[in-house]
Amino acid sequence: MMDFFRALADPNNLFLRQTLLVGLFSSVTFGIIGTYVISRRISYLAGAVSHSVLGGIGAVIWLKTVFALEWLDPLYGALLAALLSAFIIARFGSGTMKKREEVMIGATWAIGMAVGIIFMDMTPGYFDITSYLFGDILLVSGRDLKLIIALDTVIILFFYRFYHIITAICFDEEFARLRGLKVDLFYQLLLGLTAVSVVLMIRVVGIVMVIAMLTLPAATAALYARTLSGMMGLAILFSSIAIVGGLSISYSANLSCGPIIIVCAGVIYFFLAALKRNKNLY
Repeated sequence: MMDFFRALADPNNLFLRQTLLVGLFSSVTFGIIGTYVISRRISYLAGAVSHSVLGGIGAVIWLKTVFALEWLDPLYGALLAALLSAFIIARFGSGTMKKREEVMIGATWAIGMAVGIIFMDMTPGYFDITSYLFGDILLVSGRDLKLIIALDTVIILFFYRFYHIITAICFDEEFARLRGLKVDLFYQLLLGLTAVSVVLMIRVVGIVMVIAMLTLPAATAALYARTLSGMMGLAILFSSIAIVGGLSISYSANLSCGPIIIVCAGVIYFFLAALKRNKNLY
């Protein structure tokens, strides 16, 4: 692990310092949005959104290859697919359609991935989608860093402005409705924000594992936090520790970053959960 920190101090390793910054700023998104996901118990919903983006990515890769649209970034398709799936799930996740939400989550998850694979089969030539499936934080650019900082800013301002409303919706939705709060509107806005977060975080840990970073740090924080804001702060901290630890281990052992980051987040969760359980026994 010390090799990683020595490399950070090397003036020629600018990309490594940029990678670390991306990881730390990503922790803000993982921590805050993950807290909402865990509090509302919508991790499967977030998983459906994250996996459905493969359909958008596959469609854009096909368009880019067949029509030579070099300017077209697959993440544009991912964003469109994520927002569309979030809208569909939100539409069937409230009111009289609430009971069909599970079906819509499963359908969105499966159809999104199936459409992506179909488009990739139709695309001539060979391309590697590993970075989209499992992420590669070492390949992030300065543009990605700016986008993540912008997303962090939007998320922080949104949650700061509507903190009390979001708290009421997370812990007592029925009370929030009785108070006249626009629960369905905030549900859709937050789901849209989750969709955008998922797309930008694909660069860090990939489609397959982004749901883990949206749930593990927040679930760990939930073991000890007593307030929503405290849970967000702890989730950001645990996410940062997992990302820095994952980066240092993967750099020293020459392993893929995304999976190591997830393993670190999982180890932190199971260790602190066991510690909490043992403490409660005495």
